[in-house]
Amino acid sequence: MRVTQSNGPSTGLDLNLLVALDVLLEEQSVQGAARRLHLSEPAMSRTLGRIRKALGDPVLVRAGRQMVPTPHALAVRAEVSAVVERARALFTPGRDTDLRTVSRTFTIIGPDALAAAHAAALYARAADQAPGIRIRFLAESHVDAPYLRQGTADLEVGVVDTTAPEVHVEPLGEDRMLGAVRAGHPLLTGELTPERFAVAADHLNVSRRGRLHGPVDAALAELGLERRVVGTVGTFPASLFVLRDTDLIGLISSWALPLAAALGLATFEVPLRLPTLRLGMAWHPRHDADPAHAWLRSCVRDLVTRRPTGGTAP
Repeated sequence: MRVTQSNGPSTGLDLNLLVALDVLLEEQSVQGAARRLHLSEPAMSRTLGRIRKALGDPVLVRAGRQMVPTPHALAVRAEVSAVVERARALFTPGRDTDLRTVSRTFTIIGPDALAAAHAAALYARAADQAPGIRIRFLAESHVDAPYLRQGTADLEVGVVDTTAPEVHVEPLGEDRMLGAVRAGHPLLTGELTPERFAVAADHLNVSRRGRLHGPVDAALAELGLERRVVGTVGTFPASLFVLRDTDLIGLISSWALPLAAALGLATFEVPLRLPTLRLGMAWHPRHDADPAHAWLRSCVRDLVTRRPTGGTAP
């Protein structure tokens, strides 16, 4: 499709460049974009050259063996994606999109436990219902950023604390923290009191920001108790391997119950009044009318709201 601007000197604007730019920013690779668009690499390189000339920006620059987007490319990425999606919707008759013909890549950002617990089922569902859809999981960062607004992620799942007014947030229920220790841990024998929980062994904390204190410490302080936290790791799956091979006491979310069971860990109710975790998923409104994104939301909603199974309790 070509649109020619008539005011001023004649300038041809090829709107197909938007599609190519969208794919290039998604793949961050000329080779990957060429494969997606069924072009040769030289043709894709020429297209990138035209995009660079049109935008007056390098768009993608070499960083070692990889290519990374420039700040300007990151700034326009979400809008480019939104324009391409609107164009697809405009030329899709009605809302009866055949998901088996859709070729897309979606990015989900959330805790590692989300991917560990649900990625296999989500990939299986995609293979069966929408084989052209690819799904990338990104781990939460220690730095908060407007991932949905920027287009870095298409869906955020977990404890969503965004304050962006335009972002849509759908509650998915509540989660709670459980204690976790290796099988045969001394803590599992006898009555589990707040005192024993606090001092029976050292503790391991999970924090993507590296924090050594949290709600458990606040709850213990209300009872005049204190635990000894010897370290912290960034994700719950990583913590489970540490707990398996030590006498440390840890915490997990209910998402991680199947993982704990697979590693032979024992889980238990923490004898403290801890705040619940409000789970949800969030997305930018530009995806509201997108049938493929609606399918993704439906899948995630179904998987996350299922009651976790697995794990053992004393």
